[in-house]
Amino acid sequence: MSAQIPISTFKPYRGEKARLARAYDYLILVLALFLFIGSFHLHFALTVGDWDFWVDWKDRQWWPLVTPLIGITFPAAVQAVLWDKFRLPLGATLCVAALLLGTWVTRVFAYHYWNFFPINMVLPATMVPGALVLDTLLMLTNSLTITSIFGGGAFALLFYPTNWPIFGMFHQAVDYHNSQLSVADVFGFQYIRTGMPEYLRIIERGTLRTYGQYATPLSAFCSALLCSLMYPLWWKIGKLFADTRYLKKI
Repeated sequence: MSAQIPISTFKPYRGEKARLARAYDYLILVLALFLFIGSFHLHFALTVGDWDFWVDWKDRQWWPLVTPLIGITFPAAVQAVLWDKFRLPLGATLCVAALLLGTWVTRVFAYHYWNFFPINMVLPATMVPGALVLDTLLMLTNSLTITSIFGGGAFALLFYPTNWPIFGMFHQAVDYHNSQLSVADVFGFQYIRTGMPEYLRIIERGTLRTYGQYATPLSAFCSALLCSLMYPLWWKIGKLFADTRYLKKI
């Protein structure tokens, strides 16, 4: 039988020790926030990549399909932790806000001020409305199945109309060397950048001027189906990493 230690033995920190303990907790929270922003931003940059970086790569086929599918991964995992452990319905909104913060810092300082790209050329997409719907459905239903089907679908379907007011202006047709292009195409031809050379991809099928035609709704609904399947997978991954496990005493 192990001896029980009375609760009165444990005394809270007071004075200088309490101040240092609180300062240490705040430091850990700030470092954890920056680590989370960096990890989600790195994950997003390596998977979505050029579709979210360049305005002329935001095409009608892959951009509405890939971006929500990759963007729902971290929100689902964080929701599994915050909702299951703390009953806080803000996991998805927190993730998207952290991603936007890290993305804007990168685009402004690394691409605009450092590499002199116009900020209009490297505007990031937003997923805030879809994240709000995802958190709201989880809070109202408290059901993983309903949130996966309807929340995951809404997260993908809201991506197209949410970003249309931001990127619709780049559809403006211009005459460029006796060729009809869009403003987004002119950006792509005028500014040299690393990555895939322009002559290796078919310009007509991969630029913003085709965004908004028949392929976009099909890509959006396909992304909604895949997001409904991706959401419970990453929910389980987040819950697995949040489980507390103890080693057996030998």
